[in-house]
Amino acid sequence: MKYTFKKGKKSTVEVTMKLTAEEWNSAIQSAYEKTKGRYSVPGFRKGKVPKKVLETAYGTGIFYEEAINQAFPKYYGEVLDKEPTIYAVAAPEIDVKDISEKGITLIAIVPVKPDVTLGEYKGINFKKPVYNVKDEEVEEELKRLQERNSRMVEVTDRAVENGDTVTIDYSGSVDGVKFDGGTAEKQPLVIGSNTFIPGFEEQVIGMKIGEERDINVKFPEEYHAENLKGKDAVFAIKLHEIKKKELPELNDEFVKEAVGAESVEAYKAETRERLEKMNADRAERELEDEIVKKITETSDMEIPDALIENQIDRMVQEMEYRMSYQGLKLEDYLKYTGKSMEEFRKGYEEQATELVKSQLCIETLIEREEIVATDEEVEKRVEEMAKAQGKPVPDIKKNMGARQLDYIKNEIVIKKFFEYLKSANTIE
Repeated sequence: MKYTFKKGKKSTVEVTMKLTAEEWNSAIQSAYEKTKGRYSVPGFRKGKVPKKVLETAYGTGIFYEEAINQAFPKYYGEVLDKEPTIYAVAAPEIDVKDISEKGITLIAIVPVKPDVTLGEYKGINFKKPVYNVKDEEVEEELKRLQERNSRMVEVTDRAVENGDTVTIDYSGSVDGVKFDGGTAEKQPLVIGSNTFIPGFEEQVIGMKIGEERDINVKFPEEYHAENLKGKDAVFAIKLHEIKKKELPELNDEFVKEAVGAESVEAYKAETRERLEKMNADRAERELEDEIVKKITETSDMEIPDALIENQIDRMVQEMEYRMSYQGLKLEDYLKYTGKSMEEFRKGYEEQATELVKSQLCIETLIEREEIVATDEEVEKRVEEMAKAQGKPVPDIKKNMGARQLDYIKNEIVIKKFFEYLKSANTIE
């Protein structure tokens, strides 16, 4: 196999591979061996038809597609092994030229890591944000602790109030005709949660257990069901149960049992310290983001489309993953919003481009400044992990694969990267 390569458009390399007749025919023979069982010819058992007979019956190019599928990865891999300067970052586009029994020419348009011209990254003034913890934030944390330890108590001596959780039957109709999805039994509903049609929950307030009532509402104009948009509806409801949330009393005994704090005041102090740490981390992240953003804005590069598409792929997959936790499917979301997958992906394009651009800047700067994780730093991090898990260092190392080791190295490098940038610039 002979090959040549040249620089293409938009951070790509065009690789031309010419296979000899012997190499190409070998690939065709392999394709025949793999696929011959798919074909049948009268007078021959399936899978036993000679290659020449199949080529006569179906055409000389019958095995070409499978032969290309087998040949391309092999010879493309050889090129990449021999040419380390071709830094492929995504799968190539393949074109076929001059195909015959005498050989084949394959052209691969390979997306490669683009050359990055870094902007200024030293001697810049940055202002680090400051977030102070307010007394109200500490009080909110105390309320959340009470909420987490609350319990639902049945109410029998009064009517429904805002904030109650009720259990109801309901049956909805428009112009006297019931509609799909408008009927349910023993349905729980938090009054004031605004989960039902506007105006519904407010009309449940004041009802008593066992009471039946007709509720008049109007479906919103932007309602998802086309046949109900803007329609007046009547819901016949029956109230079965009222429950209210009961919060524990905020005292020393409660916080000691709930979180192990000695007193309410001690827990307040712990909470303030934790919030201050969170604020400090937040300020640090925002500063780091601002530094990278500034460098990225003044840097120049030509990003191959494949890198952007790969990033969009990851973002779409993450969205699907998050939706699955809520019992949703992306295809259902697209139907509900009336978007095509192409439109949905387009919405990620700008963000994906910025992410790729900033990552390329970070990688280039790390290479330029020769920021690496030393063996001593990796060893220290492993020791910290062992201490945190209460295990001997050899046990941690024994169960550590190459992927986890790479993660540790990358973690160290990124930390040193930001330490370097902060020291190379002025932080107010």
